[in-house]
Amino acid sequence: MLAASRAACIVSRSSKRALLTAAPRAAAVHAVRRAGVRSIQSAAQTDRETITRLLYSIGTKREVERYLRIFSSSSDVNHPAKFAVIKVGGAVLDEVEELAVNLSFLYRVGLYPVVLHGAGPQLNQIIESEGVVPDYIDGIRVTDAKTLGIARRVFLEENLKLVAALEKLGTRARPITSGVFSADYLDKDKYGLVGKITRIDKRPIEASIRAGALPILTSLAESESGQILNVNADIAAGELAKELEPLKIVFLNEKGGLFHGVTGEKLDVINLDEEYDELMRQPWVKYGTKLKLREFKELLDHLPRSSSVAVIRADMLQRELFTDSGAGTLIRRGYKLYKHNSIESLGADRLRQVIHDRDPDVLSGDQSVTEVLNDLKKSPYTIYGDEPMDVVAIVTHPAGEIPILTKLLASRNGVLNGIVDNVFNSIKKDHKKLFWTARADDENRAWHFERADGSFTRAGRSLFWYGVHDVKEVEKIVREFEEKGRIARSYLPVGPSAPPHRAAATNPVSGVRSYSTFARRVGGARGYATAAPASAHTPSTQPKRLALIGARGFTGQTLTSMLSSHPYLSLTHVSSRQLEGYPLKEYTKAPLTYSNLSVEDVERMEKDGEVDAWVMALPNGVCKPFVDAVEKGAKERKSGERGVIVDLSADYRFEEGWTYGLPELYDRTLIRTSKRISNPGCYATSTQLLIAPLLKHLNPSAWPTVFGVSGYSGAGTVAGPPEADGRPTTVPKVTPESLGGGIKPYSLTNHIHEREAGYHLSSLLADPSKAKGMKVAFVPNVAPWFSGIISVLSMPLNVDVSAGRVTAKDVQELYEEKYAGEKLVSIRKDVPTLKDVEGRHGWSVGGFQVHSDGDRAVVVGGLDNLLKGAATQCLQNLNLALGYDEYAGIPV
Repeated sequence: MLAASRAACIVSRSSKRALLTAAPRAAAVHAVRRAGVRSIQSAAQTDRETITRLLYSIGTKREVERYLRIFSSSSDVNHPAKFAVIKVGGAVLDEVEELAVNLSFLYRVGLYPVVLHGAGPQLNQIIESEGVVPDYIDGIRVTDAKTLGIARRVFLEENLKLVAALEKLGTRARPITSGVFSADYLDKDKYGLVGKITRIDKRPIEASIRAGALPILTSLAESESGQILNVNADIAAGELAKELEPLKIVFLNEKGGLFHGVTGEKLDVINLDEEYDELMRQPWVKYGTKLKLREFKELLDHLPRSSSVAVIRADMLQRELFTDSGAGTLIRRGYKLYKHNSIESLGADRLRQVIHDRDPDVLSGDQSVTEVLNDLKKSPYTIYGDEPMDVVAIVTHPAGEIPILTKLLASRNGVLNGIVDNVFNSIKKDHKKLFWTARADDENRAWHFERADGSFTRAGRSLFWYGVHDVKEVEKIVREFEEKGRIARSYLPVGPSAPPHRAAATNPVSGVRSYSTFARRVGGARGYATAAPASAHTPSTQPKRLALIGARGFTGQTLTSMLSSHPYLSLTHVSSRQLEGYPLKEYTKAPLTYSNLSVEDVERMEKDGEVDAWVMALPNGVCKPFVDAVEKGAKERKSGERGVIVDLSADYRFEEGWTYGLPELYDRTLIRTSKRISNPGCYATSTQLLIAPLLKHLNPSAWPTVFGVSGYSGAGTVAGPPEADGRPTTVPKVTPESLGGGIKPYSLTNHIHEREAGYHLSSLLADPSKAKGMKVAFVPNVAPWFSGIISVLSMPLNVDVSAGRVTAKDVQELYEEKYAGEKLVSIRKDVPTLKDVEGRHGWSVGGFQVHSDGDRAVVVGGLDNLLKGAATQCLQNLNLALGYDEYAGIPV
């Protein structure tokens, strides 16, 4: 926002200049007209250059200039509205100044988006204040004459507010509140004055842009008889996009994207051709998310493949438009990807044309197309790409050698629509290690650095790689490349190969400085390590392997998704009796197929050291044979090492010799040195985090009571109908329909988490005589949302009159003191609600209250039962036990 603030000052100064140039007396206008035009043009050019430089602060210069070039060339005099349609949600209009600044950015670099806004929240507020109760059918606002009259007034007011805010910044804007949309009644008897768009007249929009003003539209339409009709703004934006066919369709909202319903992570990219069917089958894709995905697909199916949809916050508009990494969620059609192991199967003429048009070595004259094709025949290779060949990548992979990405050739569409990332991810699934090269003048140079684990650059040439972290391994691979000539020496971090008569004239001091992302070792030969040697206090970065036993349920699925983003830990085995032989879909680091590991398999794997850690994601009472097999295999390991076990069931939460893994409450050092860790239960985690800060005020004669409400994913899964290919599926054991829209209490006494919480909290009591004697009253309930737990603690206090009365502020300070510095604990004043915990990796607490008698405290806490209540906590424990940073692979 620093760049945005500076831009606001710039555009504000521009408006003052515009006023000054308009001030000369009428008699002198003719004489100064030409000079005035040149002055205004010069000021505009200065603004454009200044704003462009400011954009460099959010992305590389090459990124910004590339996207500016692409967007600027998308429109022309005959078709001036081809850049973008931006739909502004009503909630975004509440921050109209910030919105205006971000739109002014685009205007100042010569881009003219078509802006269409809603006003739903503002409309609801006014009609409710006037005694009209909003009525919806099938999610559509029923609109009578009174509602429509209010809507017209609200739309006009909000439209003029945005126009005024833009004009204040010197950005010309034109309000267009009618004349664009024609409509018929959607269903007059059912919805009233609601329209279905039948025609769009784009002339007012194009006239505005040609006049140098941003068109600002509302979603009101007119019938043939002149009746004003209300149209949903999202639908209007979609219909407008179908008519204009812009490069970008941007939906601005306060959330800033679409989010994974289980992990809570923002979805960066959705490629509909590849992922739509699978996404729509996911249990967390429901209600509004499912409707949005369906609408986006229907919209993009009507548009050129170069068009894409972005869902972002207004303050991230520039980052989304002008950087490769983006900021919100990008939705595009994409293409099915292919892999070919021969030129003939792809088509020699097609490949030849791509190499001729895009290969930098061919374009510079260093190679001919024929030489490139002949080089391919020297070793086994795979050609990756998409159907229209917007991206073509070639990987050579001789048997037993490290694969090399020899060519990565992308068109403008391939870069703009992120197809390069799709192809690269496909390569990563096939190859755990990869090396490749790039020149310093590659306009996508930043892309390479972002996707590499390491690099070496010298004299304008860079070598990149991923999947190799050990110093000696990098050095060995580089020597092999040099010996076999697989990569030109100019890209390798090796000594020069100058002829003898030139070697004496070479001055290494005055040459071009080489640099690497890796530190050099003190003394000895140059190294390529990504970090200095680990000390006792330095988290490990050594790659390690994990096996998951039982991955069919929601927790197993969530954990596999999170492991895809772990920088060092790789999932190498996943076991499920029912899914044996089927591919694991949630894991994206490498292709992985479900196996059905027997007890004997587990014992052998532990004996041979095939994995470094095990996660048992099995139902209660089932995992003991597998744990015993690991123990038996460990005894036979020659190295004396033992694999780490993290058990997600309740089987070992009361077991001597096992460490209870709740890092925020119990000693992290014990977890770091432990090989056997029991992962706490979801309810038990929230309950203990709620009670622990108040233990100093515990009333021993009265139990703390926790009322917990959890989403239905916490009830587990049962077998569902098989997919078309016979793949077994699971469905929730409890469904929202079975709950009838309400909550259902269960296990009203003696719930396992009740005993678990009291047992472990006892170890925190000041009086050792009370150890293991504390009790907690816990009442669980299941609710009709997917995931997320809200826990309400009511705790009697041991009132010490001499110490003074305990206040709500005192209680809050106890929590702030207890959890100071904890990255996954969020302390707030108000009561945390479902939106504060669902899909989030931490625990949230708030709503601190003390009864008027001063003898009872009430506090509310919450977490996502699949994340901090299960998978996230499991990953914390794995990281600690394996020597990694505790939060590796966890968004914090």
